[in-house]
Amino acid sequence: MTQTLKIKRPDDWHLHLRDDAMLAAVLPETARHFARAIIMPNLVPPVVTGQQAAAYRDRIMAALPDGMTFEPLMTLYLTEDTDPDDVAAVHASGLVRAVKLYPAGATTNSASGVSDFDSVRPVLERMADIGLPLCVHGEVTSADIDIFDREAVFIDRILDPIRRSTPGLRVVMEHITTSGAVDYVLSSTADLAATITTHHLVINRNHILVGGIKPHYYCLPVAKRETHRLALVKAATSGDHRFFLGTDSAPHTDGLKENACGCAGCFTATNTLSILAEVFEREQALDKLEGFASLFGPGFYRLPVNTADLTLTKGAEVQYPDKIGVGTDTVTVFDPGFPLHWSVAD
Repeated sequence: MTQTLKIKRPDDWHLHLRDDAMLAAVLPETARHFARAIIMPNLVPPVVTGQQAAAYRDRIMAALPDGMTFEPLMTLYLTEDTDPDDVAAVHASGLVRAVKLYPAGATTNSASGVSDFDSVRPVLERMADIGLPLCVHGEVTSADIDIFDREAVFIDRILDPIRRSTPGLRVVMEHITTSGAVDYVLSSTADLAATITTHHLVINRNHILVGGIKPHYYCLPVAKRETHRLALVKAATSGDHRFFLGTDSAPHTDGLKENACGCAGCFTATNTLSILAEVFEREQALDKLEGFASLFGPGFYRLPVNTADLTLTKGAEVQYPDKIGVGTDTVTVFDPGFPLHWSVAD
């Protein structure tokens, strides 16, 4: 029996589009299903000023295929030299919707990130005053901290002190991976939300390591134990407005993934909605999918919900491409490891 589910057109509140040939290749994969996305600024060089954000937005729109509609929501990359006045000006203009905090060295192209968190206090205070959200990659980078503990230590040592010292700062904990992060969001009374990725709802650390190293499941933050994955699924399917979709879809060419020092990132833009429908159906929570994918993100970012609808239909197994082409190389589409039966139609 055919089943259908109609939801408001979703948004992606954490997306990597890269630039140049990669941008042209992956942008249609997102724009096919998503109306808007928060665009990550960790290019080389990073997007640190309003002028650079405007130029990047223009390149994104120039790469959008004819007939597709999509709105990139731009962010600035927070550095220890970020100017509070520039941040306030580009926010007031409507260009920039958030500022991104990368601890220096935490992930791909994060070398320009923050080491001295006191140095960015003036920016954070200005952001609190104007209501501009801070998007946080929540991991410490100290060599003495186990990679599986980086998120928990970040919350205790950095995030909680920042929030206590900057009342009113609106924070999105991006791509959370642990039950502790879920609990921290649930314990907050205001100004805190979290995005959850598609892949962290599906994989645990065994998927990366058991039976050989699987580079296309390697991401940062790295997937954790199964108990943490289950906590993320519970949060995503709960209907709690503090949890919403940010895919962290992060394309790298296969040549950069499948080598002795493979890049971190899962490319999920192509099949995210089909995967999410399967996950939510398993939890008997299909009625909660619209909130997670389409409603709660706009609520936190103080933007209107999209007016257009999108329909998911359950039927025969859906076949997605294994790879998409980028120049002479390819990008592998995330494999959830189970059949997908929900197809997407506008």
